[in-house]
Amino acid sequence: MNSIDKVRYAGVDEAGRGPLAGPVVAAAVILDPSHPIEGLNDSKKLTAKQRERLAPLIREYALAYAITEASVEEIDEINILQASLLAMTRAVEGLAIRPDEVRVDGPHCPRLSMPVSGIIKGDQKDVAIAAASILAKVERDRIMVEYHQQYPDYGFAAHKGYPTALHRAALENYGITEIHRKSYAPVARFLTD
Repeated sequence: MNSIDKVRYAGVDEAGRGPLAGPVVAAAVILDPSHPIEGLNDSKKLTAKQRERLAPLIREYALAYAITEASVEEIDEINILQASLLAMTRAVEGLAIRPDEVRVDGPHCPRLSMPVSGIIKGDQKDVAIAAASILAKVERDRIMVEYHQQYPDYGFAAHKGYPTALHRAALENYGITEIHRKSYAPVARFLTD
């Protein structure tokens, strides 16, 4: 991964584009070059335990970070890509320090008032984007575990809203909840007039 350079930049990533339920969560992180954090990587390449260990270190040692979301209603209204970009914009705007530039995981970038670039597989190539991916994933998982308390029949603590066999079976048996994304085809087929 690239080391942090002289420009003060924010790494940005999101978690939760694929699930059938729950919000999409984005994080923006400005790392402190004087406090490198060992083990940062794409959140998908880390275990839940590794992410849970790294997230507090990121929050402690980053110069600034922000974690935001776009709701299920926003996802259904403007589509998941636009909702992801909205959550990313909110995260950057939520930073206590204004970055000189923003680097986003993937090809799609939010419109911001500072330079922004998309980096394919950025969460594997850039430490700040990796840090953002970890914070976003840990927060989204926490939200879905909370939803599990509210909707225990759906197994959200296990699958986090992704379209697993367990989740699809729950939809068949119990129908949809208010946290399901009604614009997603596997959910929309359970809608009744």
